[in-house]
Amino acid sequence: MALTGRAALLAALGSLPVGIWEPSWTGILAVNAPLAVACACDFALAAPVRRLGLTRSGDTSVRLGDTANVTLTITNPSRRPLRARLRDAWPPSSWQPGTETAGSRHRLTVPPGERRRVTTRLRPTRRGDRQADRVTIRSYGPLGLFSRQGTHKAPWTVRVLPPFTSRKHLPSKLARLRELDGRTSVLTRGEGTEFDSLREYVPGDDTRSIDWRATARQTTVAVRTWRPERDRHILLVLDTGRTSAGRVGDEPRLDASMDAALLLAALASRAGDRVDLLAYDRKVRALVQGRTASDVLPALVNAMATLEPELVETNARGLTATALRASPRRSLIVLLTTLDAAPIEEGLLPVLSQLTQRHTVLLASVADPHIGEMAKERGNVDAVYEAAAAAQAQSERHRTAEQLRRHGVTVVDATPDDLAPALADAYLALKAAGRL
Repeated sequence: MALTGRAALLAALGSLPVGIWEPSWTGILAVNAPLAVACACDFALAAPVRRLGLTRSGDTSVRLGDTANVTLTITNPSRRPLRARLRDAWPPSSWQPGTETAGSRHRLTVPPGERRRVTTRLRPTRRGDRQADRVTIRSYGPLGLFSRQGTHKAPWTVRVLPPFTSRKHLPSKLARLRELDGRTSVLTRGEGTEFDSLREYVPGDDTRSIDWRATARQTTVAVRTWRPERDRHILLVLDTGRTSAGRVGDEPRLDASMDAALLLAALASRAGDRVDLLAYDRKVRALVQGRTASDVLPALVNAMATLEPELVETNARGLTATALRASPRRSLIVLLTTLDAAPIEEGLLPVLSQLTQRHTVLLASVADPHIGEMAKERGNVDAVYEAAAAAQAQSERHRTAEQLRRHGVTVVDATPDDLAPALADAYLALKAAGRL
């Protein structure tokens, strides 16, 4: 409980006659007795704070960049009306910078025995779980001279999910997938490894596709048509080690990798493939397995929400062993990691053969667009030195990528905006070539 009647006390002192030069407390109280009584009554008529009942409802999850509404219901069990200011405290990253004051503070009036609702609009700026802090309520008397103040705990958690901005590319990738799968008028003959149907032979068909048994049972020559295999297993491996903490533009590399993984998961699940997720650095940070096509995307988004880069070197041997345990049969393993020379040459290359001899491996890495811009700069000495440094960095990445390709790895190296569609295109190319 806190007193906030300083302005009233100054007003009381200011209301003394001008002729009193050395006022005594007795004189002050005598002159301002009505004001003192008013202040005491105002304090007594302020509704008690500690007996208030608080409950929450509203959103429990929100995509990064969107708005979540959390409703706080205040019940006034006393016989006095509640006139109050309320502060609903949340972590600073729950709002855009500069909007916390407007978003967390409310004025309300609750008649005796009734309840009222106030809504706090959150717009988080980071992924992860945002938990409500204390609710502070300041209850005023009818004159507003004094107040009672108290705090309450009203637990609530809002999980901030990845934004999945690359979902805008999904319709075009699904159209390409339908072409591969023979669902549109665009026929892709000879592609895929799974039998689809029989049709009549036309000039130009591969004679190796003729089904002689079916031909013997009818008067025309029948050929087999193929489609990319379904029910293949795809393991998305997110490297959450120190290299994933590097910022490219306005976000860490890990966030761009997650966005690309979500697009690929959405596309592969529509293709009938099974998708699992492994996040690893020195230990397993997240593992999603055995989800159905309709459940896999929500499960991946929920698992990725709390992932943060760890400032440790990724244990490539442990990552490989964990990936092999998660993929007992032949699969497509998608490594979302760095193309920096040291981590690849010292960590991944010595154990890469364990993956490539049993699985198809695709490595996707986030490239820094600023490096490309630096490589094009000219005009002064500083720009030339920066261009030389950028060219050297690009050369090292190209050399590392070529080393991986010689080991049978498909490499996708693209900027954050282009990584997700490029990874989806690489998946479709593997599917069209019958390598899945």
